[in-house]
Amino acid sequence: MIRRILALLGGEGFGSNQFPISLLIRHFIIQKIFMLNRSVPWPVHWTSRVMVPKKISRGSRCPGLSHGCHIDGRNGIVFGDNVWVGPRVSIISMNHDANDYNQYLSSPPVKIGDDCWLGANSVILPGVEIGNHTVVAAGSVVSKSFPDSDQVIAGVPAKVIKRLAPYGKKNDR
Repeated sequence: MIRRILALLGGEGFGSNQFPISLLIRHFIIQKIFMLNRSVPWPVHWTSRVMVPKKISRGSRCPGLSHGCHIDGRNGIVFGDNVWVGPRVSIISMNHDANDYNQYLSSPPVKIGDDCWLGANSVILPGVEIGNHTVVAAGSVVSKSFPDSDQVIAGVPAKVIKRLAPYGKKNDR
């Protein structure tokens, strides 16, 4: 029975210690029975919204599992492995045309590298690429790409404020 539920939630990676079974069952009930975010094939918090999940490559974690997230995948989003998404994060892949608000602009997909952490209330805008092991500070607005690795970006608009040691190693700087 539990294996069936896990398969309905998206299959791979769910049998590990990464996500407790109780969390998966709770999100299964909310998504598949109460039909909130029902088209999303991975667990999503009931207060989060995921648009066009078929254009989102989720990596090894579940974007939108934190509360209040807005993930708009209309132009595509590519998450690397081990990307942590904090509460109320917005990732917006499509923007309105400034001359006609009924029209949307096409842009490259948002790309977020491996081992990234998107802090609470941060906003990632269309076409942005974030390099591996990048920490986006809480409340930041990322309006341009930061393809380098091992960095902390913060501010409105975001800028690099600190360099980090490679992921998994202590920072002696």
